[in-house]
Amino acid sequence: MAGNDWINSYLEAILDVGPALDDKKSSLLLRERGRFSPTRYFVEEVITGFDETDLYRSWVKAQATRSPQERNTRLENMCWRIWNLARQKKQLEGEEAQRKAKRRIERERGRREATADMSEDLSDGEKGDAVSDISAHGDSTRSRLPRISSVDAMEAWATQQKGKKLYLVLISLHGLIRGENMELGRDSDTGGQVKYVVELARALGSMPGVYRVDLLTRQVSASDVDWSYGEPTEMLTPRNSENLDEVGESSGAYIIRIPFGPRDKYIPKELLWPHIPEFVDGALNHIIQMSKVLGEQVGGGQPLWPVAIHGHYSDAGDAAALLSGVLNVPMLFTGHSLGRDKLEQLLKQGRLSRDEINATYKIMRRIEAEELSLDASEIVITSTKQEIDEQWRLYDGFDPILERKIRARIKRNVSCYGRFMPHMVIIPPGMEFHHIIPHDGDMDGDADGNEDLPTVPDPPIWFEIMRFFSNPRKPMILALARPDPKKNITTLVKAFGECRPLRELANLTLIMGNRDGIDEMSSTNGSVLLSVLKLIDKYDLYGQVAYPKHHKQYEVPDIYRLAARTKGVFINPAFIEPFGLTLIEVLLFSFEVIIL
Repeated sequence: MAGNDWINSYLEAILDVGPALDDKKSSLLLRERGRFSPTRYFVEEVITGFDETDLYRSWVKAQATRSPQERNTRLENMCWRIWNLARQKKQLEGEEAQRKAKRRIERERGRREATADMSEDLSDGEKGDAVSDISAHGDSTRSRLPRISSVDAMEAWATQQKGKKLYLVLISLHGLIRGENMELGRDSDTGGQVKYVVELARALGSMPGVYRVDLLTRQVSASDVDWSYGEPTEMLTPRNSENLDEVGESSGAYIIRIPFGPRDKYIPKELLWPHIPEFVDGALNHIIQMSKVLGEQVGGGQPLWPVAIHGHYSDAGDAAALLSGVLNVPMLFTGHSLGRDKLEQLLKQGRLSRDEINATYKIMRRIEAEELSLDASEIVITSTKQEIDEQWRLYDGFDPILERKIRARIKRNVSCYGRFMPHMVIIPPGMEFHHIIPHDGDMDGDADGNEDLPTVPDPPIWFEIMRFFSNPRKPMILALARPDPKKNITTLVKAFGECRPLRELANLTLIMGNRDGIDEMSSTNGSVLLSVLKLIDKYDLYGQVAYPKHHKQYEVPDIYRLAARTKGVFINPAFIEPFGLTLIEVLLFSFEVIIL
């Protein structure tokens, strides 16, 4: 083997003599991978390219050469060193395989412990296949998350917190929010969520242990809305004072209106996104100032920081996540409705392309905010298990099965390997019934046995509805929803118009929020209302369909009573109903409910 120039590069690499290749002439591929190291490159090439038999054969050749000129000690040493490196590599591979096997056993043990813990946590009705198949993603629909009674939860929480002075912050940005005479249905942004957050703030403000609740929203000073929406502060009067043991100077529940966005213009929620940082600045100033004030009153001079910040809907969730991070305060989130689910529903309808949907609803910005809210929240409040299993599971930041596993591992102090997911809490829909009086009697007169009682005049809203009908004594089909495409009101009118026997039997009443003029409505709501009017004209439904322009919130029970007196039915034709406030209200009046 005279002349071993071909192997000089290997020898130089292994014996650390120095690089044989000029960096400028080295392979572009090697330079792209990082800093070029001839030692590492040649050793890996030889070790991976030859087996032990080849290395042994090369060493024997070097030993067998008799001529001292051809005998190459460096080649012999090279063979020995590479042979040794190859054996070390195999040893390392074996040790790595053992470590992987050990980790796999530990993961399996942790999974069994987590599953056992879940089995202990679940009730008898929630056990079964859900525990045994917890790792199978497809079987997740069998599992059941615990449902929490809102009354029981509030009472238990109140008992634990009694004597404390807590400060809570709720955020709901869009729509027109005030404590009394809510204009529900005025537009697509002023719906059931407005009533939800106001009643939640009011209820929390009367709980033992809660000193102050702030509901932060947008200040609107536009000329086309009531002046009350421009007031910086509004105190929410508690429904009862049973739990108000101590009233302080700044205690109670308040609506705090933060100015952001156009000062003199009421804009829809889709246009609020660029102005959220401005809201966060204003909200942060208010919270810091209020924390200092409360600290002087009940905190012994130390600021009383919020115990939690609760965002409602994606825009408020985005703001709450930023405030939570700045103040280092736990965050809660309630989605009310979710962007990914809405995107799927709109795509299924096929009327708009993905780009058109995004341009109209800013859906991708909304989804981004919901993902951020998931990452920042400790707890996510939902109303049903369907919302978790079929809506939240569409998001990158949540998996219902993994969330249960992580929760169980945390309870057992088992490592979660850095994984985090918010805890989903189901609080079933509920409402306050103090202002609702069940129906009494029917259209033909008072109920049996009440002949001697003085007659009560009919509510004014009854006349507003009855004036539309040519025969007001027919049973009433009642629908109460704002004119939003997802409420599917046009399908109801079309079905009523195409069924002659139904038209002869009943009247149709559509309570579609409050409006002044169609031209003043948003384009989406105005389009729905125009479609309804065109269908009424197409099927000649004059005298059979009522669609009053105005009603007060306190008149809603009277509308239900009117439908009950005519022996009518209530119908909800919506494509999807995240909360279903009207469905709960109407059940108190004991007449038929139809859900499509």
